[in-house]
Amino acid sequence: MDWQSLSEKVKAGETAAIARAISLVENNLPGCQILLESLELTQVPVVGITGPPGAGKSSIVNELAGFWLKNNLKVAVIAVDPSSPFNFGALLGDRLRMAGHFTNPNLFIRSLSSRGSLGGLSSGILETIDIFKHAGFDRIIVETVGVGQSEVEIAGVADTTLVVTVPESGDEVQTLKSGVMEIADVFVVNKSDREGATRFASHLRERARENGEHEAQVIETIATTGKGIDTLSNAISQHHQSMSNSTRRFTLLAEKLGRIIAKRRMADYDAEKQAQILQQIANKPGFNLYVYANQFSAKS
Repeated sequence: MDWQSLSEKVKAGETAAIARAISLVENNLPGCQILLESLELTQVPVVGITGPPGAGKSSIVNELAGFWLKNNLKVAVIAVDPSSPFNFGALLGDRLRMAGHFTNPNLFIRSLSSRGSLGGLSSGILETIDIFKHAGFDRIIVETVGVGQSEVEIAGVADTTLVVTVPESGDEVQTLKSGVMEIADVFVVNKSDREGATRFASHLRERARENGEHEAQVIETIATTGKGIDTLSNAISQHHQSMSNSTRRFTLLAEKLGRIIAKRRMADYDAEKQAQILQQIANKPGFNLYVYANQFSAKS
């Protein structure tokens, strides 16, 4: 494998090379470290979109991408889909989500399987984002599965996190989990033509002000008509600019570093082999899993 040549083709924006590079790093094939170390990473806005099922996340993604494409920007969309329990593939199709845009040469859509990841994100998400940065994309969108409390994992990946809600989320903002309240940089009240939308948005703004330094904007949208998408795009740009040299940006980098290190340290972990060892020792008197884990870590 000529990893340097592949890196150059990715940088040139060759679609086939980008797709191949993502597949190689997602499967952590031997030698892909050479490719990763060659990547030139720019401060491209990475927008994470999360929220409960039915809130309209995919519609927001579709409208945002369309808005940016009309402004001659290159857009990459990573759709993290639930895994098939049989082959770990992504169950939802790329093109079904964005049928109106997928022929646009400035758009690249990639589905990644969550593969059982507790946070609803693929283990190769960071590498995929960085490949898109190297390829010269202007905006990168990551749409999560939206799997409850663990959806907060997106905050460790995205520069700007959108939490998509609908008026039916409840008149009282307290119905939203506190963790989600803390990660949101922008709240999107989608389907804002429905009854109670203005009241719900007001509650969100009140709660956002209570967060002090991390005060999230609240944008009302109707994704099916495109209403509010331009305002949402401006809010994303403003937040990205504010992040350019803030402490939070470096905290996010540290979070990403931790994920990379943890992934590498676990690369050689063989669960099946450990199950066989534990079968021999776990029932012995005095066995303690934490002591064993500490001994295992010391050997690694």
